[in-house]
Amino acid sequence: MVIRSSRNSTGCTHDPTRRFVLTRTVTSIFAALAAPAFAQTPAPQTPAPQPQVGERPPALAPTLVEEFVRKAHGDLSATRTLLAETPGLLNATWDWGGGDFEMGIGGAGHMGNREIAEFLISQGGRMDIFVAAMLGKLDIVKAMLAAYPGLLTSKGPHGIPLVTHAKKGGAPAEPVVAFLESQGLKS
Repeated sequence: MVIRSSRNSTGCTHDPTRRFVLTRTVTSIFAALAAPAFAQTPAPQTPAPQPQVGERPPALAPTLVEEFVRKAHGDLSATRTLLAETPGLLNATWDWGGGDFEMGIGGAGHMGNREIAEFLISQGGRMDIFVAAMLGKLDIVKAMLAAYPGLLTSKGPHGIPLVTHAKKGGAPAEPVVAFLESQGLKS
C-alpha cells in the first residue's frame, strides 16, 4: 500500500494518515477532559438517619460506687445485692485519690478473691491482665504480654505489681507466677 502525499494551497505537504492520527488523538484527549463536565451530576444524597441516643441516666452516687468497690474486695453477698439493685455498678470505678482508679473486679483481683472476680466476669465485668493473673489464666497473660510487653511492669490498683496479683491467686495461679518470674519480675 502506498500513501501519497499531496501539497495543499500553501505548498505544505499533506499526509492523510498523519492527519487522521492527529485528529483522533486531539478528539480523544478533548473527550477525556470534557467528559466529567458533561456527566450528569448525581442527585444529592440524604444522610442516613442516625439513631437517637436517649437521655443518659443520672451519674451513680459516688458513695454507692465507693461502697460497691469496697464490698467487691471480699463480700460476695453484698456485691451481689448491690449489683442486683444497681446494675450500672458493674464497671464503675472509684478514685481512691491521685488517679488510683479501681473497679470492683480490680479489688477482687488484688485480694485474690476468685469467687467475686468470677461472679463479676459472669455478669459482664471487664477483666484485665491483673485479674487474669490472679485467676491463673496463663494463656491470657502470655497473649497480652506478647501483644503489649510494657504491661509486664504495669501497676494495678493501688500500684500493686502484676506478679503480686498472681501470687494472690494461690495454687491455680502458680504457673503464672513462675512465668512472670522467668520474665524477671520479683515481688
